[in-house]
Amino acid sequence: MQPVLAAWLALSLLAGTGSQEMCGDPPARSIPAPQLSPEERLSPHMPESLRCDACHAIAFQIEEQLRKAEGKVGRKALSESDYVEVLERSCSQGWESYGVQELDGEKRLAGPGLPSQEPMTVMVTGGPWPGRLSKMCHGYVGEQGEAQIYGAHRRGPAALRELLCHGDKGPCAGGKAGGPSPPKALQNEL
Repeated sequence: MQPVLAAWLALSLLAGTGSQEMCGDPPARSIPAPQLSPEERLSPHMPESLRCDACHAIAFQIEEQLRKAEGKVGRKALSESDYVEVLERSCSQGWESYGVQELDGEKRLAGPGLPSQEPMTVMVTGGPWPGRLSKMCHGYVGEQGEAQIYGAHRRGPAALRELLCHGDKGPCAGGKAGGPSPPKALQNEL
């Protein structure tokens, strides 16, 4: 309900409903909300096409939370218990500031830490996106381990993005079609 209300409000503000056009005002533009597929609306998992964007959002949030925690304690490195707590808090946050926008027919995740999209688009937030991001974040921490993630953070934001998003198994690695296809073909041959 909340994403629909937000989209309606954004469209009505952009369209200027309730106000009369003044002489010289540009004509009102209608901007449609992204049309989500059943998978994008209903699946508990992040759609494949948005996983790279989601990974970059997660890396950004982890980096921000760890950087803030290091600043609060006034020392360069956090203890293991501190960074484990920060990583848990990073993944368990609300994620409400993220949503999906459509630009030139392509759906992209939008929010803090991601490249800004066209300003005249409608972003659908809430719904399944916060839960999907949280689930992916917890998955990365479980798969990579807190110590490895914190070590990458200590080397810099690029190292953390490389570890989570661009490694051999990362969602941004290689071509989208190249990842899943070879294992299936190999499995069929066996």
